[in-house]
Amino acid sequence: MAITLYIFVSLILGLGFGWWLKEIFEKNKLKKIKEEAAQILKEAKLKSEEILRKADLDSKELLYKLRVDFEKQNSTKREELAQLEKRLIQREENLEKRLDFIETKEQELSSRESNLKNLSIELAKKEETLKQLIEEEKEKLKKISTLTQQEARELLLKRYEEELKEDKAKMIRQMEEEIKDEAEIKARQILSLAIQRCAVEHTTETTVTVVPLPNDEIKGKIIGREGRNIKAFEIATGVDLLIDDTPEAVNLSSFDPIRREIARLSLEKLIQDGRIHPARIEEIVEKTKQEFDKQLMEEGKTVAFEVGIHNLHPELIKLLGKLKYRTSFGQNTLQHSKEVAFIMGILASELNLDPKLAKRIGLLHDIGKALDHQMEGTHAQIGADLLRKYQESEIVINAVEAHHEEAEAKSIYSILSLVADAISASRPGARRETLETYLKRLKQLEEVANSFTGVDKSYAIQAGREIRVIVQPNKVKDEEIVLLAHEIKKKIEQEIDYPGNIKITVIRETRAVDYAK
Repeated sequence: MAITLYIFVSLILGLGFGWWLKEIFEKNKLKKIKEEAAQILKEAKLKSEEILRKADLDSKELLYKLRVDFEKQNSTKREELAQLEKRLIQREENLEKRLDFIETKEQELSSRESNLKNLSIELAKKEETLKQLIEEEKEKLKKISTLTQQEARELLLKRYEEELKEDKAKMIRQMEEEIKDEAEIKARQILSLAIQRCAVEHTTETTVTVVPLPNDEIKGKIIGREGRNIKAFEIATGVDLLIDDTPEAVNLSSFDPIRREIARLSLEKLIQDGRIHPARIEEIVEKTKQEFDKQLMEEGKTVAFEVGIHNLHPELIKLLGKLKYRTSFGQNTLQHSKEVAFIMGILASELNLDPKLAKRIGLLHDIGKALDHQMEGTHAQIGADLLRKYQESEIVINAVEAHHEEAEAKSIYSILSLVADAISASRPGARRETLETYLKRLKQLEEVANSFTGVDKSYAIQAGREIRVIVQPNKVKDEEIVLLAHEIKKKIEQEIDYPGNIKITVIRETRAVDYAK
């Protein structure tokens, strides 16, 4: 009994323990299954995420490709549209050009039609005039048929006389043209010969003269105590004495070359003497002035002798000497007068005129420049008054007065003085004016004249001393050319700097031209 109970209890305990082991095993198995399920879920989740990421990347790549393809298609379409636009614009331009061409053709056709109408009207008029002429000729023939032999002869002689007059006029015109051509060639030869035979050196004067010193110590003596010597010198001479850092030299400054020359000579004497004080300065300057007057006389006599002119008044000789210290635009006036005298003498010899009289006029033509800063009026007028005062001949006086066309030329010598003066003044190198400035001034003159309405052409001649303006006769009337010349003169005075006077000549010419066929 006890054994069976023990076996029963053992069996029950074994069953309970087996059930418990089974439970435990089941629990472990379930746990393991859960863990495996969780692992599978986790792996599935990771794979799904990876699949989603790949799908997202693929979708983005596909979208990018689609976008690129779309942009390419759009760009090609845009290019096609742009080409189409260009073609359309070109077609529009071609159409506009064709329309303009058609319009111009229509205008030309209309103008041709109007011209044809006018021509037809003119032809009708000419036909009428021809009919009238034919009728007149018929009437004349009827009259001639009734004339006697003597009357017919007189009628023929009248006709021949009229024809001979026309032929005579043609021959005279032809001969005049031939004579003009020959005269122009001869004049060129004479002028070129005169220029070649006359070569005079010209010196360029300045407003400052440099006086050399033996040493720099002499500058203190020239200045003097508190500058009294230099003040006395400037008062006595009327010249500015400039002392600077230049070694062994001082400068004399004045616009009057005669005063400057007297000051130079006086200063050189004072330096040689060594005694420099106000009283000595005044004494030396006064003495130099007296000696300088004699020097001017000697200069005038020398020039007159070189040119071959005699019997000049002493005052005129002195004034000629003064011209040595006058310049006109860098050209020495005395040398210029000598050159004009030589040119006039050569021209007069070639033209069978009096060469001595021509030289006299050339030498005296600018004599007024010796006093033009002291008297009122132009140098030509002052010179004429001086020559009249010293009883020169009327030919000489008129030539001097008219050498700038300020008075009427009454002899061939007046024309020669004008020509010779222009040759001497305008030749290259005569005056202080560069070629560029000279050409620019001529161009400015022509541009000013051409700026006015109605002007056809303009020519600056005689080295810019004259401008000739040719106007269109259909735009400018005879009574308007005086006003035009005045307006051109005013504009030249306002816009251009020029030496001396400029003559403005306005030319209006109406021509009738026809052709014999």
